[in-house]
Amino acid sequence: MPRYKITIDYDGRPFVGWQRQDNGPTVQGVIERAIKSFTGESVTIGGAGRTDSGVHATGQVAHLDLSKDWPAQTVKNALNFHAQPDPVAILACEKAGLGFDARFSAIRRHYRFKIANRLEPLTHDRGLAWHVKPELDAGAMNEAAQVLLGHHDFTTFRHTKCQAKSPMKTMERICVYREGYHVFLECSSRSFLHNQVRSMVGSLRLVGEGRWTKEDLKAALEAKDRQACGPVSVPEGLYLTQVDYRSPAEDEASFLAYQDSLKSFVADEAPADEED
Repeated sequence: MPRYKITIDYDGRPFVGWQRQDNGPTVQGVIERAIKSFTGESVTIGGAGRTDSGVHATGQVAHLDLSKDWPAQTVKNALNFHAQPDPVAILACEKAGLGFDARFSAIRRHYRFKIANRLEPLTHDRGLAWHVKPELDAGAMNEAAQVLLGHHDFTTFRHTKCQAKSPMKTMERICVYREGYHVFLECSSRSFLHNQVRSMVGSLRLVGEGRWTKEDLKAALEAKDRQACGPVSVPEGLYLTQVDYRSPAEDEASFLAYQDSLKSFVADEAPADEED
């Protein structure tokens, strides 16, 4: 059964999130519906990240297994056709190697947050950026953001209903910069906590407005207390832009090691021969 890796671009506004659920349309649901229309198969796809309601993606990744060995370009074209008119597009499709999993093979996820920093109402950015009217000091925000680099307990920036086993995460890269009236935050980590990026952006906004200092942000991080977090940003400005993966050789080695461990487990659990 061939496995395919697809890269997905979507506008999160019509959806209640990535993950299929009963309370509204989802990106996963759109793609699975498209697969059903194309192949007649009911397939569950696996995504690299479960983006929340209203959150966008320009580089989400998912995997899917089909019973027939279709050319990758055929799968891409068919899914794009059947996903219409929903704002979901398959940007790339390729055959995945042995052991590839969109979630567990990922080694790094990249997010970008877009702030429209102007007094005037939004037009093209409506629903695609956080409208913040007070002038933001992007330089001060970037300097303060560096306290979040490295391995930390991010409890302060974690949703109270986050299901991650540990609040410990390693922020590999974070930066804030201005382009015209837009202020962008970009960050990279192997994985993120629920609402972590939006919580960090909300607190950094306070720095940009001069209400917090770099030391205040550091104190909030070190408090390890959700109550110390600034107001959480809206979801509309958040984008999952890219997911990095280990090599196919590493995927295959991991898969074969897992298969060997299963064989060992079965052997250990097998009943011993009874002695007379």
